[in-house]
Amino acid sequence: MSSRVILILVVGLLVLFGLVMLFSTSGPQGEKLAHNPYYFVQRQAAWLAIGLVMAFIGARVDYHRWMKVAWPLLGIVLVLLALVYVPHVGLTVKGSHRWIRLPLGLSFQPSEIAKFAAINALAFWFGTKRRERGGFVGGIVIPGAILGSMLGLVVFETDFGATVLIGATGGLMMFVAGAPFLYLAPAGLLAGGGLAYMISKNPERVARILAFWDPEKYAQDEAFQLMNALYAFVAGGLGGAGPGQSLQKRFYLPEAHTDFIFAIIGEELGLGASIGVVLLFAVFLLCGIRISGRAHDAGGRLMAFGITILISLQAAINVAVVTGRLPTKGLPLPFISFGGTSLVVTLFMTGVLLNVARQGGGRHKIRP
Repeated sequence: MSSRVILILVVGLLVLFGLVMLFSTSGPQGEKLAHNPYYFVQRQAAWLAIGLVMAFIGARVDYHRWMKVAWPLLGIVLVLLALVYVPHVGLTVKGSHRWIRLPLGLSFQPSEIAKFAAINALAFWFGTKRRERGGFVGGIVIPGAILGSMLGLVVFETDFGATVLIGATGGLMMFVAGAPFLYLAPAGLLAGGGLAYMISKNPERVARILAFWDPEKYAQDEAFQLMNALYAFVAGGLGGAGPGQSLQKRFYLPEAHTDFIFAIIGEELGLGASIGVVLLFAVFLLCGIRISGRAHDAGGRLMAFGITILISLQAAINVAVVTGRLPTKGLPLPFISFGGTSLVVTLFMTGVLLNVARQGGGRHKIRP
């Protein structure tokens, strides 16, 4: 069975499983917010329909075309990231400026689009500048400017999770593309130090780190979400409490239908289901790496590598946060958590990955 077919099956399973778990998890929240227990499921189904269209477009359009518009797309994303700070345009939630208002009470998160824009721009640069990528300017300065222009806006949204995710993915892409490690390592340390400094100036983030180190001490404050997630895993045990039988989703665990849905999976379906989800993402990672290795050009290899690493790393960070292995961040579980922009962009990127796989299979003649 080809990597492309396996990838489609894995993503299909994750998306369908996500809808089932959202149906099971979001009822109390939907009833409270809109007097409709199916509120979040209905919205997610609508976003899924859009996401499937975008996945089809990503799979059918030659990925070289996305790279050709890398700079205009980067400019558009920078404008969108700046618009979140504009009054009556940007939407502020819990002190974070991450969303842009849309009609009908909808919103979208530009930092999700920035994920693909960063991958696309780096793949285009390193794929077309083979001589320059081994030097300081071509391998570090210009790619660093591409990443820095977006991350500078994202980090001031206080979206540190997306900052780490995009920065780590970009850094790995630069390393794989051949950027000189002698310069890349200090640049990474400098960027990490800058992020640590900004976190130290944000009392809420400092409190989250303290709660991570000693969750029992902060069980009623910053570690409340983490402690209830851990209670969910304990209650689920090996076999789970049964579908729909979660107690933590009934307002004990905040964001149970979004960033912490993995805890409800563990509570209702048990350890086996939790491991099953992790294994599906592991298969996704292996398929993506294989697709990257079989791409016919450097741009395709980097595009596939970047998409694969970003989605896999996001899943790993989410699981690590929910299980208490990392401080709390605002990153959803790909394909499963509630979130329209995240689902649409992730499905679109999966479509682009499938396009790289289709061309890498030798059915299409690839331009150099």
